[in-house]
Amino acid sequence: MISSELLKGSLKTIVLKLLKENGRMYGYEITRKVEELTEGKINLTYGALYPVLHKLESEGVLITESENFNNRIRIYYSLTPKGDSVVAEKLKELGEFIESLQRIVEPKTGLNYA
Repeated sequence: MISSELLKGSLKTIVLKLLKENGRMYGYEITRKVEELTEGKINLTYGALYPVLHKLESEGVLITESENFNNRIRIYYSLTPKGDSVVAEKLKELGEFIESLQRIVEPKTGLNYA
């Protein structure tokens, strides 16, 4: 299981990427998709997910639609046109971060300054 501390900085990007690929989704669906894609290594809590969704909505990146499903209101989230462009930026940023971490965790051998 990946710690919430490591996940925290990437959660926006994960949500945006899923919405870009899947169109509109509701909260539980997002948590299940993350769990499925990571083979259970990332378990999103609602306490972590919903503040991110609300923040993205307030930034104009997401819109919501409410639907009645089995006598319960289900809120679907989808990207706005602004959200489409933000996804590309966030994915590029995350990719660069992952590459940088990889250089730290597994530096290339060869040059030894010791």
